[in-house]
Amino acid sequence: MIDEKKEELQAMQMKARHLKRHLLRKNLRKTNTRMEGGWRGRRRLIIVSVVVVMVVLISSMSVLIAAGATMQTTQQQYQHQITTLADILPKDNLKMYDMHGKLIYQMVDSGLQTSVPLSSVSPFLVKAEVATEDATFWSNPGFDVTGIVRAAFDDLSSGHVVSGASTITQQLIKNAIVGDDVSVTRKLQEIMLAPDVTRYYTKSQILSMYLNTIYYGEQAYGADAAAFTYFNLQDQPGKPAASQLDLAQAAMLAGIPSAPIGRDPYLHPQAAYARLQDVLGRMYTQHYITRAQEAAALAEAQKPNFLHHGVVNNMVAPHFALYALNELSQDVHKPINSLARSGYTVYTTLDLDLQNKVLAIAQQHIAELVQSNNVTDAAEVLLDQHNGAIRVLLGNINPTKNQFDIAAQGYRQPGSSFKPFVYVTAFEEGLSPGTPVVDGPLSIPMCCGQPPYQPHNYDLRYHGLITLRTALANSFNIPAVKLLMQTGVNKAMQTAQKMGITSYEGTPTYSLVLGSLSVHLLDMTSAYGAFATGGIHIPPHAIDSVKDMQGHVVFSTQPKGVRVVTPQSAYMITSILSDNAARTYEFGPCSSLSLYSNSTYDCYAGNPGTVRPAAVKTGTSNDFRDNWTIGYTSDYVMGVWAGNDNNTPMVNVIGVTGAGPIWHDSMLLAEQGKPVQNFPVPSGIVQATIHYPGITTTDWYMPQYVTTAAASWFHLNLGGAYGVTPTKTPTKNKKNG
Repeated sequence: MIDEKKEELQAMQMKARHLKRHLLRKNLRKTNTRMEGGWRGRRRLIIVSVVVVMVVLISSMSVLIAAGATMQTTQQQYQHQITTLADILPKDNLKMYDMHGKLIYQMVDSGLQTSVPLSSVSPFLVKAEVATEDATFWSNPGFDVTGIVRAAFDDLSSGHVVSGASTITQQLIKNAIVGDDVSVTRKLQEIMLAPDVTRYYTKSQILSMYLNTIYYGEQAYGADAAAFTYFNLQDQPGKPAASQLDLAQAAMLAGIPSAPIGRDPYLHPQAAYARLQDVLGRMYTQHYITRAQEAAALAEAQKPNFLHHGVVNNMVAPHFALYALNELSQDVHKPINSLARSGYTVYTTLDLDLQNKVLAIAQQHIAELVQSNNVTDAAEVLLDQHNGAIRVLLGNINPTKNQFDIAAQGYRQPGSSFKPFVYVTAFEEGLSPGTPVVDGPLSIPMCCGQPPYQPHNYDLRYHGLITLRTALANSFNIPAVKLLMQTGVNKAMQTAQKMGITSYEGTPTYSLVLGSLSVHLLDMTSAYGAFATGGIHIPPHAIDSVKDMQGHVVFSTQPKGVRVVTPQSAYMITSILSDNAARTYEFGPCSSLSLYSNSTYDCYAGNPGTVRPAAVKTGTSNDFRDNWTIGYTSDYVMGVWAGNDNNTPMVNVIGVTGAGPIWHDSMLLAEQGKPVQNFPVPSGIVQATIHYPGITTTDWYMPQYVTTAAASWFHLNLGGAYGVTPTKTPTKNKKNG
């Protein structure tokens, strides 16, 4: 019994051990299964982690490789621009000055820009721009890491680009080198190039380039143009507009470049003022200004007259400026539309003060003629015949309203003022001012069934046997036509063209000696200058010199004269045109052609004052449509036209009463302070007394023609009426064209 229980107990213990082993194995299998699953998970995690790390490493390497390639490409592409940055920056707009340094014209087609040294920029603007655009400018390597991170965070937070984080150096690179595309590549290029720019240029140079070219809105580029545009500050010698900016003005300008339209104080005054507050706040925070200065600047900006729009005045001398611009285009071989931002400073020959005074004289005289004589306009040209410099060019008397330049662009009939070209041609062939000519009826047969050409004198009279001096001095027509018949139309026309008549309208015929061709006043004045210089023609010019932004001379006019007639022939013309006694028959002793210093009344009373030697000729076209006076002294040659723009006839106006008084007063004005000088007599000319049939004269001759002088007059008068009795000299002054 006991043994059975013992066996039963042992059997139960055995079962318990088997059950325990079973449970242990079962738990072990579960543990193993769990551990195996865990290792599988960890293996997967490890594999994924390794893959991620490898991807990151590969991506990083790719980014680094790409960044390296981009940097290399960027540097290769833009390295030249970096080293020549100062040269590729936008150039200043073209500016034109008169001979005394007064600004007369600016090309504004592509905006205003005037580069000035950093030392000539207001310290307030320098501090305001740095405080606003690049607080670490003076110490950063061209980019600001903190700013880039902050900008990236701002952009990510807002979901779009709200901050550029561009330093002043980066903005300069963007504007001058890489462009302003909104892209990551362009931003990377800025950052990559910034250290190179910082290494190549000093901070002062970078800031100077930035302040001279940054866009301030309203077509104003750079600080100097902005100072003028928003506050009407004017450039003065040694004191550019940019140097005159005060704190409030500087802070206002510093707030504009980041949004030139949105913060334009003219268009959006509230936004501009808010930005002004921000700029001043930054300047205070960065210890550039005090609270008191900040408050004073804010108060100033709220005043009604704080802004004062500067306006470019290109109507100071519009006719001259346009002429000079066209001349410049030819001189530098560039089209006009490419000159706007050429950076050129153009120094011209114009005497602006003198031109304004001459304009006032012309306006006064025309005002006196407009009602009774139907004369509404005038044009004037004054040249220095010694070098061709144009001192005055007035296309009309209303230059701010009337853009048409009659002097240089208009074609007008010169009347008798064309006669000296025919006379000098005859003198070149051996005739003399003392050569006789018969002033009588003349009929020239014409071809093809046309009626004969029969010229008449202005006074409708014949004056018999006279000298060429008397004929030209009194502007008789028939002797002039006879002279043209002897010289020939072609030869006379060649002389006129050599002397400066560059173009004309009409057909040269026998009537050209009476001024039937239409020509430019500028050409006529220049051609008369060849008489004044003893037969040497120097073409007129408006440009003296041109300099680039570095002050280098790009172009300089070198006047070159060409001999067109002999000194002797030129002097013969001068002798006749300056002979007041010879022209007294037609013009009287005290006409406007004589440069006496006292009044006309005093002159007729026998007290003319100082009389300055002057050679002068008048001209009046058919139907009194054009009225001319052209003359010269030893200093200047001046041409004056009077008439109507619409070519309607004047009433009872001829050269001595229309253009003559304008010429007289203007020439006296131009001659103020100049010494009184006679015209020099050239060598190779002699005074001789010659006995002609029916007349004896004493006048100037070329020595080689003295012996043949007595016979030469027969050729001149083959078509004339010899022996006509001269008319009696009238007691009252007769006017002539």
